[in-house]
Amino acid sequence: MKVRNVILLGATGSVGTQALEVIAANPSRFAVIGLGAGSQVAAVVEQAVRTGARQLAVAVPPAGGEAAIRQQLADCAERLQLPVRVEQIFTGPEASAALASQPADVVLNAVTGAVGLTSTLAALEAGTDVALANKESLIIGGELVLRTAAQNAAQLIPVDSEHSAIAQALRAGRREEISRLIITASGGPFRGMSAAQLAAVTPEQALAHPTWNMGTVITTNSATLVNKGLEIIEAHLLFDIDFDRISAVVHPQSRIHSMVEFVDGSTIAQVSPPDMKLPIAYALGTGRDGETTRIAGATAPEPFDAASSWTFEPVDDENFPALQLAVRAGRAGGTAPGVYNAANEELVAAFHTGTITFPQISAGIAAALDHHLGGGENHLGSREDTGALTLEAVLGADAWAREFIAGWLQTSAAEEARA
Repeated sequence: MKVRNVILLGATGSVGTQALEVIAANPSRFAVIGLGAGSQVAAVVEQAVRTGARQLAVAVPPAGGEAAIRQQLADCAERLQLPVRVEQIFTGPEASAALASQPADVVLNAVTGAVGLTSTLAALEAGTDVALANKESLIIGGELVLRTAAQNAAQLIPVDSEHSAIAQALRAGRREEISRLIITASGGPFRGMSAAQLAAVTPEQALAHPTWNMGTVITTNSATLVNKGLEIIEAHLLFDIDFDRISAVVHPQSRIHSMVEFVDGSTIAQVSPPDMKLPIAYALGTGRDGETTRIAGATAPEPFDAASSWTFEPVDDENFPALQLAVRAGRAGGTAPGVYNAANEELVAAFHTGTITFPQISAGIAAALDHHLGGGENHLGSREDTGALTLEAVLGADAWAREFIAGWLQTSAAEEARA
């Protein structure tokens, strides 16, 4: 079996480090040839030395640039008593995209946020399959990302546990037999809280997720249900299923990651403990023909012989409106999902600096969408004459949304001061 060469972007984050563990446990299946990171230079340097990666990308290099990185590589290699195999180093804002364009069997994009879009496009333009953990690039890029993949005969392989679960469950039937997709949500740390209670929650509480260990943005998105809204848009794009046939349900135990309901009333669920190593391994094991070879021991199976109970409940759309706001943006299409995503990123940052309350995250998203879709600033030329979404329009919408939220935050602060 041919060893698959992997380029890993966002290598120092949660998904990136778990991906490296999967790869290290399966040296006959995978080899790391490139690693990319943002500003965690020491961490990615050590990863490069340990894996023998040939290429390295650092978006925010240290003072001294490439020379400083090479010195860190040499120092780390001496400490670990391992050789340095890095031949090429990319630095700066476009470093990850430059690395993603290099030859490989698969690029695993685990970068957080909208910044991951250019790397996804770069890999797809090179004809390389993308294992996508950076949901934002598909959300904001939408049809642009799908079109680029199709034009270059490259695959988008989901890494999110929910979409990996759907991909696995879909193998149980034909497309015309699908009734709906059901995406599960843990409900986050604030499940069941009232509006008054939510207004008083702290950033520290928002990061205390009951099931998953994730970064600041994704964990906060889970608390607001923004993450679930993004996943509904992503499911629509990945599997070409209408929004009317995609549902979300709260499943606090996070054992069922998603389900597919078929027209005969059968529902196929993918079940496993909440461990990202399984969807990572499943994605890395997917070949160019779309067929997946499962990786033995990727995670422990669910212990069905132990006593346990699973519960399900509807989403509280009144107190957690962000999910339906995402559906609204997804239905509108074009640049609207990009506005939703960019507005949320800015609002999450404001929440964690104490500038706004938790419910104001959703309120700010709603304000941005209202203005954008209402025509106030929706003159971004979201499509070419051919009707195709452009990268310039996507980036323009992203920039506009961030500027809009900056003004909205100032207005909100002024109103609060007068109150």
